[in-house]
Parts: sequence; structure tokens; C-alpha cells
Amino acid sequence: MVKVETETAGPVASRLLQVGAIKINHKQPFTWSSGWKSPIYCDNRLALSYPIIRSYIKEKLAQVIQQNFEKAECIAGVATAGIPQGALVADLLGLPFIYVRPKPKEHGMGNLIEGKLEKNSRVVLVEDLISTGGSSLKAAQAVQEAGGKPIGMAAIFTYGFETAERNFNDAKIPLVCLSDFNHLLIEAVKSQYLDESQLIYVKSWRLDPANWK
Repeated sequence: MVKVETETAGPVASRLLQVGAIKINHKQPFTWSSGWKSPIYCDNRLALSYPIIRSYIKEKLAQVIQQNFEKAECIAGVATAGIPQGALVADLLGLPFIYVRPKPKEHGMGNLIEGKLEKNSRVVLVEDLISTGGSSLKAAQAVQEAGGKPIGMAAIFTYGFETAERNFNDAKIPLVCLSDFNHLLIEAVKSQYLDESQLIYVKSWRLDPANWK
């Protein structure tokens, strides 16, 4: 199940646009690490530099976790951008915090998970951004293999790809997001970041992002 919080979707998208955490460039698309071309680039880590917006996002993430995963016993940040967000939320909720690396550390203890994960502890993972969901679900699997129980994930933003929804449904990991692509476009038009013709062009990207030009 993938859910977008309608109460926060517009306000969060507006704030991310305001500080440049999400950029839209219909004339000169960005290149993602996957090689995809995209008119949108999202770096929610920028929001951490703005205390009022940082606090707003922290409080809303904590709120959706309490509302959707009330039995959470531990918060896990997904490296790297989910680490600071997860730590802020864990502190606000008074819960233990761990974080999950993309691969085991190459020296020392060789840890994949940093921090103390109690066996059978119910864990909610925190992400800043969901695209296909692959790396996020890999982190959830790591928690499970280490003896924890991943009961859900909370994220700041999702592109809303069907692939992501299918992946989370297959993994049986509920995902709750503060905002998404659709609400971003609404806010972009409201703030005159995009006009109607540009909106149509940007919308076309999500139909086939792998082959979009």
C-alpha cells in the first residue's frame, strides 16, 4: 500500500520548491545516476539547512508515523539522505535510531546496519525520496535479515511511479509519503514556476521516464 498524505502534500511540495530542494527545468533536463533524463531533480537534503522547514518536515513525518505505525519501536534512516531525517524524527518520538548502509562497511566491523537493533523490534524506515523503491526496500530487507520487523516506511516525496507501488505491494511494506509528483505540479503552476504548456511537457515525463527525451 502506497499512501500520500493529502493534508501535507501541497504544503510540503511548496516548501521544497521554495528552497530549491526540488528543481524543474523543462528546457535542459537533468541526468539521474540511472542515466534517465528528467525535467525534475529532487535533493531534499537542502531542506535541512532551513530550520523552520526542517522542523515542519520532521513534525509531519513524526505525525504520519504515529498515525499509521503506532506500534513502532525503532526508527531506521536509509543512507544517506534518510539518515538525518530519521534521526530528527526518532529524537522527536523518543525512539531508538539506527541507519542502514547501501552495502556493508568495508573496514572495522563491516556493519550494514549501524546502531543497536533489538531482535523482533518493530521498525519504521525513513526515506527522503522514493523513485522505484529498489534501494529503500533493500534497506527494509536488511532490517528483516538482522532480526528486526520492518512494519512500514515514511518518506518526504515520491515520484509516484507505478513500479514503486508494485514493488512496495509485492514486499508488503506500507509506504506513506508527505508529498508527490502530482501535488508538486499543482504547486508549481500556482507559484508560476510552470505555465500550462510547460506543465503538459513535464507531465509527459512520468508516462515513460526511462525513454523520455
